[in-house]
Amino acid sequence: MKKQALLWMMFSASAIGMVSCTSSTDSKSETQQTAEMKEAAPAAEAPKVENGVEVGGAMMVPSKNIVENAMGSNDHTTLVAAVKAAGLVETLSGAGPFTVFAPTNEAFAKVPKATLDNLMKPEQKEALTKILTYHVVAGAYTSKDLKDGMELTTVQGGKIKLMMKDGAWWVNGAKITIPDVISKNGVTYVIDGVLMPK
Repeated sequence: MKKQALLWMMFSASAIGMVSCTSSTDSKSETQQTAEMKEAAPAAEAPKVENGVEVGGAMMVPSKNIVENAMGSNDHTTLVAAVKAAGLVETLSGAGPFTVFAPTNEAFAKVPKATLDNLMKPEQKEALTKILTYHVVAGAYTSKDLKDGMELTTVQGGKIKLMMKDGAWWVNGAKITIPDVISKNGVTYVIDGVLMPK
């Protein structure tokens, strides 16, 4: 009887050892699997931050075209509306490259309201187009390319003159407040006045 009891105890102990050994192997195997899965899983890529220039509360970036960037600026809602009214969105979204002198809302506010309202009418599309294309030059000119007194021919056909005065660039009497806003199809300069062709 004692012998049987002793055998029973040995068998039980052996069984417990086997169970405990199996469960520790299982848990080890699960831990290894989890670690392997973590290693195998691709690391989440951090979103790429694109360098640009802030204009009107939005970042102007080189991956967008001139119109897309302008549409993000709170300071250029009048210009965007005028570009749409003149039917120039497609042109200024094209390959270019273009250099655009972009008047702010405040610049447009200097134009008499009656004149501006009249220009936005469909029957004045040709006159509006002349004014807007007078702000556009074929080719991409950054501030490094500018020379004091240089003249550029606009898409409208007239000429604009660039001058350095008091440490800032001016175009036809309008001050360039933000230079070198780079888009994928050109360069934009923010200006504080509306340029009027002669």
